[in-house]
Formats: sequence, C-alpha cells, structure tokens
Amino acid sequence: MRGFDRSTNPPLVAYQTILYDVRDDGVARVTLNSPDNRNALSDELLDELSDAFGRAGDDERVRCVVLTSSHEKVFSAGASLDGFAADVPIVHKHFATERFPRLFRKIMGLGKPTVCAANGHVLAGALGLALSCDLILAKEGARFGTPEINVGVFPFMIMALIYRNVPRKKTNELLLLGEQISAEEAREAGIVNRVAPAEEFDALVDEWATKLAAKSPVLMRMGKDAMHRQLDMPFEDALDYLRSQLSIALTTEDVQEGVKAFFEKREPHWSGR
Repeated sequence: MRGFDRSTNPPLVAYQTILYDVRDDGVARVTLNSPDNRNALSDELLDELSDAFGRAGDDERVRCVVLTSSHEKVFSAGASLDGFAADVPIVHKHFATERFPRLFRKIMGLGKPTVCAANGHVLAGALGLALSCDLILAKEGARFGTPEINVGVFPFMIMALIYRNVPRKKTNELLLLGEQISAEEAREAGIVNRVAPAEEFDALVDEWATKLAAKSPVLMRMGKDAMHRQLDMPFEDALDYLRSQLSIALTTEDVQEGVKAFFEKREPHWSGR
C-alpha cells in the first residue's frame, strides 16, 4: 500500500489503540493497533474508531477511508470477553454495547466510500465491523467467522449486518455452527469482494482506494446515502425516492463537469458542489 508519511501528514490526535493518517490524495487510513490482544474490540478501541471515522467524515480532504490492522495475522478477534465477565450491573453492560451500533451507523452513514482491508482473521464482532464498510478486500489466508456460540455467547450485535450481506442459509450456518471459513469461501458467500495473495494485497487496496478517492465527492455522498436508504424500502417507494435523488443530482456542478469532461475526453475536475 502506498506509504502514509506521518512527517507531512501527522495524525490529528494521538490514539492509544488505533493509528490515523490522511494521504495527500484524500485517502485516509484507520489502522487497528492493539496487537497484544489481537485488536480486541474494547470500549477504548471502539470509542477511538468512532472518533477517527467522525474526523474523516468532517475532513473535506478525505475522499475515501481504508480500515485495516497492524497485526500480521489478525484483523480483529472481535469483542473483548472481559466486558461480558465484568462484575458490574447488567444495565451498565447494556449501555456499553451501544458502542457497536453507533460505530456501525457512523461508518455506513459516512457519506464517503470505505474499504476494509482484511489483512488477517476477521472474527466475531469484527465481522460486523468489516461488513459495515462498503467493500472488503481480503488477503489469502485470512479467515472469517462468528465463533461466539462456542463460548456460550451469540453474535446478536452483528446479526443484522450479516443477514443483509450473506444468503440466509449461509448466515444460519455461520451463526449456529460457529466455524470459520476461508477468505475464498467468504468471497463466494458474498462477504468479501476480492481475495489477493499476500504479495499483491497492498497494491490492490491502494488501487481501489485511489480510484474511489478520485470520484466526485458530492455524487459519492448522494449515492451512498441512497444506497442505504432504499435498502429496506418497498419497491415502489424505492423507485420514487431514487428518481427524486437523480433529479437533485442533475442540479450539481459535478454532474455537468463529468458530462463535459466525457465529451472533451479529459479527466474531470470535481468541485464537490
């Protein structure tokens, strides 16, 4: 993956469990960086992820966000089991789990394309984190699964995301058996967009992120909003809504620029308006 030079693009804040960088071409990278516990989704890590994605969403320079891990073999092993066993009132545990849906909503509603670069195993709650991204690229050897049932828990927090991305019977298999599947099996199941060998993985992530960052930011935002809003609409309502969004899109400067650039056989220059 193309380097993120911290000397010229310093992190906006010093995080403890993640790294955050913004490249000159508008690609931001959020890196899970708690290798000692295999990037367990602790309260601190979830809070820092929410903050980082919030910063990326508010930063006009950012056109695409890549979510990855600094661990050589694990993207994330999922939620920290310490929280489940903690001796605190059950209502406090209930309030604490709000961090998961809050983060999922923030990523899905970011208005900017997101890529999960799964350079290692994606397990339990981390599968929900990955699926909240628009695209998932996996390195060969990475494994995916929801093993919660094996320790007497169940993947309640990520179930809705899995069922919206994976066929019902395959989802049932993942949830009920708790077994892991390979990156290629995850691609066949609709979880992963593409699998790449280790030596090609970083280049593929960089290629996709660069392409996404080069698109019109205003059309990307409108398109992403429409993608998520129409998802659970009745068909006729979805058609009416999408038609109205097209009419609004036709009023933007970027649509006019895109069409003009096409006929002039040149690259468009997006104004973001």
